[in-house]
Amino acid sequence: MVNKIEHIGIAVKNMDDANVLFEKMLGVPSYKMEAVESEGVLTSFFQTGNNKIELLEATNPESPIAKFLEKKGEGIHHIAFDVDDIEAEIIRLKKEGFVLINEIPKKGADNKLVVFLHPKNTNGVLVELCQEIK
Repeated sequence: MVNKIEHIGIAVKNMDDANVLFEKMLGVPSYKMEAVESEGVLTSFFQTGNNKIELLEATNPESPIAKFLEKKGEGIHHIAFDVDDIEAEIIRLKKEGFVLINEIPKKGADNKLVVFLHPKNTNGVLVELCQEIK
């Protein structure tokens, strides 16, 4: 079961510039920056109330974020939903006919296990499921 929107991911070309922009806009500093080497991405997280924004900058030209920026430019990359049991959600969603980009959860940023649903099944929106690593 989906609990809430965990965060909205935004692809950016320059993390330093984006951090300054979002800090001014949201009125709070980034609470965490983290590299996810396996995905070739640098992340920066902002939180206001219960809402989180994840900025994503490519760290190599072959990363999914680099390819996204090349195709679409800066902007919303994905929406992430918090779940209690990512394995159960994978089974449920596959039974419902959804295609997953990765069927085996992998370690993502901010202490989460993550899987992604293919946008061709979600009206063009890349959807991430996140479960807190305990």
